Order: sequence, then structure tokens, then C-alpha cells
Amino acid sequence: MSICTQESMTNHHVSTRPSSTADTLRMWWQRHQQRRELAQWTERDLHDLGLSWSEMQAEVDKPFWRA
Repeated sequence: MSICTQESMTNHHVSTRPSSTADTLRMWWQRHQQRRELAQWTERDLHDLGLSWSEMQAEVDKPFWRA
């Protein structure tokens, strides 16, 4: 299981414009993978990170293009 922290899932409204189309696609794919993995976590995993089930669900429900 890879590590996905709450910090990496937070939108800080910082301009993180990818420099190329390939970078954009890579970023979208990573978000998709991370959110898919997060959806598999148990209540205990979420508790260890300090996330509630509803916070996890809100993150998982975001489309891949949204930070």
C-alpha cells in the first residue's frame, strides 16, 4: 500500500500548472490511482491518518482533474 497523506490531498489554491500535456496526464493518473486506493482503506486506516469516512468519501468522489 502506498502512502497518501491528507496533506497531499488538500487543495492549497497554489498554482501547480503542469509544464506539459504529459505532466497533466501523469498528475491526473496519480490522483485517480490514489483516490481508488483510498477508497479501499479501512476505518482503522482512516483513523490512523485522522480522516473520517465522510472526508475520505468526499475525496474519492472528486473527479481526477480536481485537486
